[in-house]
Amino acid sequence: MFDEVEVVVDVDDVQCRHPEVLWAQRSDKVYLTIALPDAKNVSLKCEPQGLFSFSAKGVQGESFDFSLELYGKIVPQSCKSNVGLRNILCSIQKDQKGWWKRLLKSEEKPAPYIKVDWNKWCDEDDEESTSSDLASDNDVANTGEDDGSSDDEGMLYLPDLEKVRGN
Repeated sequence: MFDEVEVVVDVDDVQCRHPEVLWAQRSDKVYLTIALPDAKNVSLKCEPQGLFSFSAKGVQGESFDFSLELYGKIVPQSCKSNVGLRNILCSIQKDQKGWWKRLLKSEEKPAPYIKVDWNKWCDEDDEESTSSDLASDNDVANTGEDDGSSDDEGMLYLPDLEKVRGN
């Protein structure tokens, strides 16, 4: 489904390979998805000032590595990762809750291998409304009273599949 995407930079006859990195954020965390199927010898390092380092070996023994100077400070002991068959998922805890203007401290355009993960992306307004909607939905559901609304109104986040199918 996903093809391996890599960017090769030739510097003084030394090849540095970078896997595609997708990122998204919430007010308390940054999520990185590193697209590197069948990675071996994965090494991740998080430092409090916001330095994130990654290195691994690809399926054919090639080296992949990169370092990111993140926009804000992080909590290294709360950072988690999961190495899967197709990618490495990283959850990085922000030192202070809040929304970052961008992923990296530098105002320059990020490297071409860094992209927004639209599947996980959540805007500041969306995060707040989703939390309050869920809280109000739970309150209504827990009362046990019939408010006269149909079951269809409870499907806030799912499309009406029967209508899509034409049934």
